[in-house]
Amino acid sequence: MDPPKDEIDMEVVEPEDAESDMEPDSDNEENADGTPKAPKQVYLPGKTLAEDEELVCDESAYVMLHQASTGAPCLSFDIVPDELGASRESFPMTAYIVAGTQAARTHVNNLIVMKMSNLHKTQENDDDDDDEELEDDQDDVADKSELKKPQMTCALIKHQGCVNRVRARRLGNNVFAASWSELGRVNIWNLSQQLQAVEDAQLLKQYEQQSANNETKPVYTFSGHQQEGFAIDWSPSAEGVLATGDCRRDVHIWSPLEDGTWKVDQRPLVGHTASVEDLQWSPNERSVLASCSVDKTIRIWDCRAAPQKACMLTCENAHESDINVISWNHTEPFIASGGDDGFLHIWDLRQFKTQKPIATFKHHTDHITTVEWNPSEATVLASGGDDDQIALWDLAVETDADQASAPAENQEEINKLPPQLLFIHQGQKEIKELHWHPQLPGVLLSTAHSGFNIFRTISV
Repeated sequence: MDPPKDEIDMEVVEPEDAESDMEPDSDNEENADGTPKAPKQVYLPGKTLAEDEELVCDESAYVMLHQASTGAPCLSFDIVPDELGASRESFPMTAYIVAGTQAARTHVNNLIVMKMSNLHKTQENDDDDDDEELEDDQDDVADKSELKKPQMTCALIKHQGCVNRVRARRLGNNVFAASWSELGRVNIWNLSQQLQAVEDAQLLKQYEQQSANNETKPVYTFSGHQQEGFAIDWSPSAEGVLATGDCRRDVHIWSPLEDGTWKVDQRPLVGHTASVEDLQWSPNERSVLASCSVDKTIRIWDCRAAPQKACMLTCENAHESDINVISWNHTEPFIASGGDDGFLHIWDLRQFKTQKPIATFKHHTDHITTVEWNPSEATVLASGGDDDQIALWDLAVETDADQASAPAENQEEINKLPPQLLFIHQGQKEIKELHWHPQLPGVLLSTAHSGFNIFRTISV
């Protein structure tokens, strides 16, 4: 039985409970008539399963795979930058995130600061020396299983209204989160107290007692948007600068002040004619911003110009319908976009005026709701959507003439897939958002109506 949607009930489950990179399997080694069951096959989305088939996870395709669940769905989250070091490859792993709930009742929503720890490999080798060595008196299998159980600690902040989207950013010695509320307000929160609480059980108990009596307040709130919105992004190169876009069509630019608050330009950027769905700052140009909209355009802005003149480039009809998400490559002048039409487009800003993408992929069978470039591999990106799958792509891969040499019962269908498609991750329902962890190479986190996944595949 599912927990009530207005309660937070959290757990991290073991990899064997997850369903991803599916293979059809049948319940028995033999069919009812005594004949051997069909061999395992690679499952491709859209294929109809026979009555005696079920999807099982091919754990050999993962380096790590864990799930986490919450009572109310968290349809937006962001990775909290930590101070544990960059490029961490060793296990067990630890990750911090901030997520926002979308509960059925407006007044019971929360921001949740989570620490996911003791994240071990999905499959361990006896001679694997990456993990901590277990003591001799811990050789019992049950004890080992308990020692390797993933952990999740959470600190909650009451949030007025459903959290449409949340983004985190380290500013100085503190981590801040910006949250879009369904009530039309954008809040800035200092997460320092919550991050301290998830590190220590005693501190967490004290925090829970305090928060029950004294509601945590945002450090700043902007109520100047005319409608609610979803688009929000911190600048990676101008500390404290933020952009927010709403469902009316307006984009506002925020600038930090010395007193720890923000100044929001009340004049919106002029250009879009419908809801602004996503915003992305340039990774290396402080004043340059990209946006996408229900009006089917992608726009590039220079925020140094007056708001009515800030739109420098426009790609009209970039998709056949609403454009939901964009992602700016960290090192190359590429922007990826995904829309309700299920298309994934790659745009080269040097050729933006041609109004044509340099690459197009039509693999997803429903709305694309999330896309993000890998922060350390310039040609790798991930996309996900309402077709319940996350696709990993490598644009550097070319068609291999020998790719059909490996025998497989459904090899013909496999050969129809784009060669750039590295991996299909499944098991979540109505995927809403994914993020590569910038400090854990190859690790992806994703959220959906059915909960969170944190995983690393053998492909990236």
